[in-house]
Amino acid sequence: MRSWRVTLGRIQYHEKSQSLWGRLAAGRERLFTSHFVLDETFTLLGRTAGHAFAAERARAIYGSALLTVLRPTEETELRSLDFFVKFADQAVSFTDGVSFALMRRERIRRVFSFDAHFESAGFVLYAG
Repeated sequence: MRSWRVTLGRIQYHEKSQSLWGRLAAGRERLFTSHFVLDETFTLLGRTAGHAFAAERARAIYGSALLTVLRPTEETELRSLDFFVKFADQAVSFTDGVSFALMRRERIRRVFSFDAHFESAGFVLYAG
């Protein structure tokens, strides 16, 4: 059953996100993220905690049995531009647009995120 999409949370949500992640990881549902989200995550980690730490975390994530990394096709990236334009008034990032397109492609409705842009795009935020 494909049901979750994981995205980088804001720093102010760190404690809550760790608690919720623990519940998700203990569950039996499949978890997904995208190559684009991981790119942003590893770049942020590299800049804030050091590149060696970021690479270590990247290797752990890519080796995880809990998380499936979704990669867009060119068609999916082109569809993401529709979201990018549609939600321009909300300053939606291209990565968000790709996430929306991947979630639609994979029929994922719920997202582990604190980003209200996902609700605006018709997805359900996981609240625990």
